[in-house]
Amino acid sequence: MPLKLLEDVDILVEQGVYTSKDELLDDAIRALLRTRPELRQELALALYTRGRISLTRAAEMAGLDIESFKDLLHDMGVPYRVSPVGKETVREEIDILRKPHSSNGG
Repeated sequence: MPLKLLEDVDILVEQGVYTSKDELLDDAIRALLRTRPELRQELALALYTRGRISLTRAAEMAGLDIESFKDLLHDMGVPYRVSPVGKETVREEIDILRKPHSSNGG
């Protein structure tokens, strides 16, 4: 980081505008991502590819619906990952499917 920028960061922290350099950096990155949607998509793709976030979270971060994010993955040549489902989740879904439906009162 250029010296002038580091000094500016230090001044903002010293003045109490931010409690720490980390807080300032978080705020700066959030502001940057708000104004540059293409960077949100890049970040979402990278985090998804590294397995750090789910497909749903990546789509949300990119500002896209899930199907559009899947299309983006395809266009970028990124393989779609299916998240592992726990045994308990499968059991719960099977139990739901086994329950009799009472759609018309009977």
